[in-house]
Amino acid sequence: MDAGLSIFLKVFYYTWWIILPKMLWYIFSVIWVDFTLAFSDNSWRADQNWIVLEVIPPREIEKGPKMMENIFTGISAVIVSYNTFDQFLKGAWEQDRFSFEFFGEAGKMHFYIRTHKKHRNMVEAQVYAQYPDAEILQVPDYTQNFPKIVPNKKWDLWGTDFEFVAKDPIPIKTYDKFEETITGEMNDPLSSMAEVISTLGPGQFVWLQYVLEPIKEGEGMEEYKKVLKKLKGEKILEPMGLAGHLVDVAKNIFGGIFGPVEFAKEKKEELAPLEFRLSPIEKEVLKATEENLGKNLFKTKMRYIYLAKRENWDNVYKGAVIGAIKQFNDINYNSVKPEDVSKTYGKIFFTKPRADFRKRKIYGRYKSRNMDGVKIVFSTKELATLFHFPDMGVKSPSITRTAGKLGSAPMNLPIE
Repeated sequence: MDAGLSIFLKVFYYTWWIILPKMLWYIFSVIWVDFTLAFSDNSWRADQNWIVLEVIPPREIEKGPKMMENIFTGISAVIVSYNTFDQFLKGAWEQDRFSFEFFGEAGKMHFYIRTHKKHRNMVEAQVYAQYPDAEILQVPDYTQNFPKIVPNKKWDLWGTDFEFVAKDPIPIKTYDKFEETITGEMNDPLSSMAEVISTLGPGQFVWLQYVLEPIKEGEGMEEYKKVLKKLKGEKILEPMGLAGHLVDVAKNIFGGIFGPVEFAKEKKEELAPLEFRLSPIEKEVLKATEENLGKNLFKTKMRYIYLAKRENWDNVYKGAVIGAIKQFNDINYNSVKPEDVSKTYGKIFFTKPRADFRKRKIYGRYKSRNMDGVKIVFSTKELATLFHFPDMGVKSPSITRTAGKLGSAPMNLPIE
């Protein structure tokens, strides 16, 4: 037997009890998570009680999206630390989720929040605290008013999930970047979306959802620190780990047998001060990213569907909504773009069956508020930019508002 292979087998013989248990535990965990989430009848997910709330914004909103940022900050407090029993036997592998959604129909724009029933009072309190004159109604899930399967003979759809162009947590263009340089007034970034929806005709619908799962404080911070180091121009050293050390040992076995062992000399690289290392734009991006990390973060599934009856189908709306979303992109910061894997089209062979399969898949995932696949990490500020109630400067007829200010009940009202 070759001497090098013999040494490798001896190393494995004395270390297998470290390697194999970790490998088998990882495989078991992945399989068990899928089982408890997808196949267990008594799973934690199956026991959740969901409701849909429609928010009718007040007639006069003088403040900008900052008020909505406070709402997102408030709902981030639902984070719970589940014990091992809840995770492995009940399937509590995820945090409580929310879904904030735009629904456009016949020229009208609706605002919905899907939440657990147990969180209804908390959600309503957060909304009323920022928008005292808003109306909140529990309504049936609007997605249940449509066919169970689309596409079919009467209906068709186009849809896509979204992904980041750059890495988390580099932010997109947020609401403070939409201010006029001269007057200081903010141009509401949702005005374009409202105008697109106002042009919808009969049998045409726009669905846009943000499925949110709050992130625990410190989760993913190691990866985010790597992004910050890269923005600063610093070298990123990846930890080798146990597997890396074993590979390194195996690679140097032959060198140790046939020659003297030489250790690489550590080189200390001296970097210029940050002030001289970065351009003005790079400094702005770094500052914005650090500020973004100082806010509450959410794992987000961002998804869009254009749904219409075949006789009313208009390809314009596929790109019109995407165009309204592109105004949040900034090539110097971050951008969202349609994820190619989820887009409802087929290429080369069997294009129509493949496109129909993707359409049925994204339609089902939208209705179930599924978060499978690529996700985006948004801060509360970014979410408030993407989803808020347009201010009084947006005159689009698509936005339904309350009839007037709501007065409080008189203090001497008799109680029966």
